[in-house]
Amino acid sequence: MYVCLCHGVTDHQIRAAVTEGHATRLRDLNRCLGVASECGACARCAHEILQDTLANQHNTAKALPVAA
Repeated sequence: MYVCLCHGVTDHQIRAAVTEGHATRLRDLNRCLGVASECGACARCAHEILQDTLANQHNTAKALPVAA
């Protein structure tokens, strides 16, 4: 789904930016994708996707077995 209509940014692009390590804050998404740099209507949704993706990464990392 499109999150930022001003720059044509999708939720998949936001998740990819987080997963690839390009973004951990909304400011990072603004820098690398242009999110929330025009009208700002997408800021809340983009932030929720960012936080959700970071939480999923954290939970996945905790669930991985520890090498002995």
